[in-house]
Amino acid sequence: MHEQNISHVFLLGFPNLNNFNSLLFFFLLLIYCVTICGNVIIIFFVSISKNLHSPMYFFITQVSLLDILMTTNILPNLLHIVLQDGASMSPAACLLQFYVFANCETSECLILTVMSYDRYLAICNPLRYNAIINNAFCIKYVIASWLLSFFVLLVNEIEMYKLSFCGPKVIDHFFCDFLPILELSCSDTSRIQIQATLFGIIIVICPFTMIIVSYMYIITTILSIRSITGRQKAFSTCSSHLTVVCIYFGTIFSVYMVPSKGQLLEASKALSLFYTVVTPLVNPFIYSLRNKDFKGAFERLKYHFQLLSFN
Repeated sequence: MHEQNISHVFLLGFPNLNNFNSLLFFFLLLIYCVTICGNVIIIFFVSISKNLHSPMYFFITQVSLLDILMTTNILPNLLHIVLQDGASMSPAACLLQFYVFANCETSECLILTVMSYDRYLAICNPLRYNAIINNAFCIKYVIASWLLSFFVLLVNEIEMYKLSFCGPKVIDHFFCDFLPILELSCSDTSRIQIQATLFGIIIVICPFTMIIVSYMYIITTILSIRSITGRQKAFSTCSSHLTVVCIYFGTIFSVYMVPSKGQLLEASKALSLFYTVVTPLVNPFIYSLRNKDFKGAFERLKYHFQLLSFN
């Protein structure tokens, strides 16, 4: 990194809480605990239940891992910010937080894309499903997703590390996001912004387009099913994934397509709080509450513990 005029940056967080800091702190702490527990439980149930040993649930565990990493990257520092009315970070630590955040978001985008392909094959071309979506495919795709995210974003991260940061040293946000970091630099950032836009098209827009196309085929196939029961059964297999996709991409597009100046800055921060904190919290509930396989696994586990307690 070039020589810098600032040794730290200051994250404002939410400066207008009007003495509600303690309440927000405990609320966020509760969210953090529930998020970690919920996602760990998802991973645990998929690991021990044979009826959950399928590609779709394997991908769900990957989403849970990413949600745990995302939450742990953002929330502990956010708790400190809320409690102390802001927090200081070195520019290097700020860039590292953004890099971990961007990796989680990119990897989850790619995982959600392959989950839509999984549902497409299961509903539209079930005879080829087992031949294509096998254990080897799942493991290779997940490794490829992690590596692609790591190396593509590393290119952008190296360019950001080369910037000179000379102020202002205040970030009006609760974590180190892309544009707030660039606003700290006195270097020319146009190349990095163009590069980030191209990467965004490759790792966000293209996967989102693939998801849309997959669901167009899925919906067409479901509507062609004559029985209402058959339609409901087919739709129930992808309703959870579709809900997560809508929440994930809806908030992402809202945050990065809406200007973050003036009064809209608070709305942007609220949306950012939604997809960095709330989404990892609700994902385990979306995937498990209406899922018969998860309910069955829970009932079997409860029955097993009841037998142990009687013995």
